[in-house]
Amino acid sequence: MNIKMNPNSGATVASTGLRDQIFAWASHHQRLFGLTLQETMRSPFNTLMTWLVIGIALGLPLIFYVVLQNLSSVSDDWGSEPKLAIFLNQEVTLFEGKAFAQDITQREDVQKTVFVSSSQALREFQERSGFGDVLSTLDRNPLPHVIEVVPLNSDPLQLNKLLGIWTSNPLIDKVVVDFQWLERLSALLLLAERSVSALAILFGLGVMLVMGNTIRLAIESRRQEIEIIKLVGGSDAFVRRPFLYLGFWYGLGGAITALVLTQLSLYFLSSPVELLAQSYREDFALEGLSFMENFSLIIAGSVLGIVGSGFSVLRHLADIAPD
Repeated sequence: MNIKMNPNSGATVASTGLRDQIFAWASHHQRLFGLTLQETMRSPFNTLMTWLVIGIALGLPLIFYVVLQNLSSVSDDWGSEPKLAIFLNQEVTLFEGKAFAQDITQREDVQKTVFVSSSQALREFQERSGFGDVLSTLDRNPLPHVIEVVPLNSDPLQLNKLLGIWTSNPLIDKVVVDFQWLERLSALLLLAERSVSALAILFGLGVMLVMGNTIRLAIESRRQEIEIIKLVGGSDAFVRRPFLYLGFWYGLGGAITALVLTQLSLYFLSSPVELLAQSYREDFALEGLSFMENFSLIIAGSVLGIVGSGFSVLRHLADIAPD
């Protein structure tokens, strides 16, 4: 475009030229946005296979992530604060047990106590175990009174000190610290979280490799067209743009496929998980991804598609030069 020098309206002419350039740039992007989508639809089988490969690569760590989140929610419901279970002797009466629990509550190093009588413990055991008929035939209740103690300090030295004090008490039969398995569970969950993160990174790199190979084939199929564009002065950015949009569509479709596969897997697992929870008399159901997690996966898949195609275009466009 030739811009004539006009002292009275020079600013208007320059701004108009800039506005035309921005409009042309936006129009080109809008046109490529639709054309590249149409191109993916011209070979639906190849596109579907690419989406499926990307969906599996993104879906596997996603399924592990969802299962891990559900396990974490279950462990949170169980509670992570350390507890000590004090089993009293069978000879201790209900009045003596409650009085002893009250004495423990008044200690400065104890946060709270819960007294569970032998009759209450028997009822809970009958409800949870299903052996109510068998236990009702016994002459006496075999379960002792129990005091559940939550210490104020979870330091191991402080817990050992409490164990030493209560173990020597004649009213007590045994003291059990029941938070060690929760610590092991937390460590296992942390290990699982790191493993899922490592898997996500590895599969993300795999998605980029798949995109790189797919875009390489697309570049080779348009080799002559690219040579002509470069011959008439087309820039690398102009040539690169449609392939980036192709990567976007492949990544977006793969992310949506991963979400579908994840939902199908959760539906497949939901029934046995609910049956397992019911056997433990627990009300639990698998929870899927939230809206933000779904949205984040779609963005991540699209970005991986663009980045993978961008690396491939940079690598292979340099090898194409007009004769």
